Amino acid sequence: MKSFEVIRSAVDEPGVKAVAAALKISSALVYKWCEAPADTGDPDQSGAKNPLDRVREMYLLTKDVNLVRWLCHEAGGFFVSDPVPDLRQPREQSIFNETRGMMREFSELLEVVGKSVEKDHSIDNKEADAIREKWEDLKACVERFVVGCEDGHYCCK
Repeated sequence: MKSFEVIRSAVDEPGVKAVAAALKISSALVYKWCEAPADTGDPDQSGAKNPLDRVREMYLLTKDVNLVRWLCHEAGGFFVSDPVPDLRQPREQSIFNETRGMMREFSELLEVVGKSVEKDHSIDNKEADAIREKWEDLKACVERFVVGCEDGHYCCK
């Protein structure tokens, strides 16, 4: 699905005017976001670069997955990248490397928690943010592993 199609579908229920009013922008701009962008080479297209395209561009420029993680968190979920099996390694070796990676991520989470409570036996907002970051890393690592298992990346056939 193209980004403008996603936006078109998303604004369908509340309506373009309601979305525009809530965002304090013109309805015309929202309508433009719902069209194919003008830069596709098709002279009949007149859409504007929409917020989804801009977020994608920011990610591609920065390679900072926290942009995507934040958006997923705001939507009530979390981001997990697709597993990329190392085809150069035997599957048995690959599963052990993945398991070691999960243990390393878990250890890093415990280390951050330990350092947070070490001095004052409490966790402030900055420390909670660091814990959240390590927790997101661990969740993504384990989910990648589980998806890899489900996709048969580690089975020996």
